[in-house]
Amino acid sequence: MLLIPAIDIIDGRCVRLTKGDYATQKVYAEDPVEMAVQMESIGYRRLHVVDLDGARSRHVVNLDVLRRITRETHLVVDFGGGVKTEEDLHAVLDAGAQMVTLGSVAVTDPELVLGWLHKFGAEHIVLGADVRDGRISINGWKEESTQELLPFIGTYMREGIRHVLCTEISRDGTFGGPAIELYQSILQAQPTCQLIASGGVGSMDDIRQLDAAGIPAVVFGKAIYEGRVDLRQLLEEFPQPNL
Repeated sequence: MLLIPAIDIIDGRCVRLTKGDYATQKVYAEDPVEMAVQMESIGYRRLHVVDLDGARSRHVVNLDVLRRITRETHLVVDFGGGVKTEEDLHAVLDAGAQMVTLGSVAVTDPELVLGWLHKFGAEHIVLGADVRDGRISINGWKEESTQELLPFIGTYMREGIRHVLCTEISRDGTFGGPAIELYQSILQAQPTCQLIASGGVGSMDDIRQLDAAGIPAVVFGKAIYEGRVDLRQLLEEFPQPNL
């Protein structure tokens, strides 16, 4: 299983929310770059960076933080939050991200995203599928779309998407355990999907259960900062592939 630590950014600081509610934000570190350096020093090779300011304001905000992370580490960075235009996408890739998560814009302008998929390549695009009550939520999870999860993913898989990051919003930041049955339903419908589970991880055993269920990858953040998982022990149990 691919282990992907997460760093969420508001006002240039490392924070976490509960269920996507900005009123619940808690600051865990003043400098996200120091967190990224620490994670690399332990042995992690991949990092998920979320520009929460960007997600809320609908344009990329924290490019400077991204640049510093990619300059000061060799982590493979997946960046999401606020990417709405091709200019945004170019800026994020130019800042050093190897992958870009596209969520809201994949709902509101699928033709644009499909064009990017074919122009930039599936290796650089992650489909963000943030789900609540079976439907995709957008714009910092403040709005619910009419898109249902499995058809939404299926449409993009048919066009060549390989990587899908699925967050179960009701579990995000709650330590309530991941939505394993939801992720299994995605893989049953799309067996070739390189699925990344997100939301609810609160213990080492949660990650073990995801692995036992055949989920290829997991993103987790709050469990790190609250001391609920041991980053070094995880690497001993799940040696990471070269990226």
